[in-house]
Amino acid sequence: MKVIGLCGGSGSGKGAVCRVFKEKGILTIDTDMVYRDLTCKPGRLNDALAHEFGSAIITEEGSLNRRALANIVFSSENSAEKLKSLNSIAHKFILDETREILKSHSLQGEKFGVVDAPVLFESGFDRECDIIVCVVADKESRIKRIMSRDSITRNEAEDRIASQMSDDELILKSDCVISNNGD
Repeated sequence: MKVIGLCGGSGSGKGAVCRVFKEKGILTIDTDMVYRDLTCKPGRLNDALAHEFGSAIITEEGSLNRRALANIVFSSENSAEKLKSLNSIAHKFILDETREILKSHSLQGEKFGVVDAPVLFESGFDRECDIIVCVVADKESRIKRIMSRDSITRNEAEDRIASQMSDDELILKSDCVISNNGD
């Protein structure tokens, strides 16, 4: 199976590109959804997160309380260190599950798999991809999309973009670029 890594900053339109691949019958894996699936029920990822950040981040049902975790990670003086710790824990589980999905579909004869990974390079998964496709859009389009999608302020959307790898950096590391300034 050929693995296509799909990257791009928040609001660039990776989801729209994934929908096009999916409509063409190509397997697509959204690693954000893999994370949500892994944390919506009791499991090893939630156990590891609770060990690192405390049991208050786990609900009575055993799922992850994302708001409680976000408050711990992003509302402290050492938030960069806590985010790094969160990512180092979560990426391992997300990537293992993604590999299992790819393996299962490969055994069923699938020829291609698209992995939508917002932090493709940061997680190291780019090394497991045959091709890297980067989706870019102008900053104003991205800001509007993020504000609409996530119901956040312009400043929050700009902060989110500023905290991510730049388009120029993503383009340099990618094999193909899709410009997505339209709808």
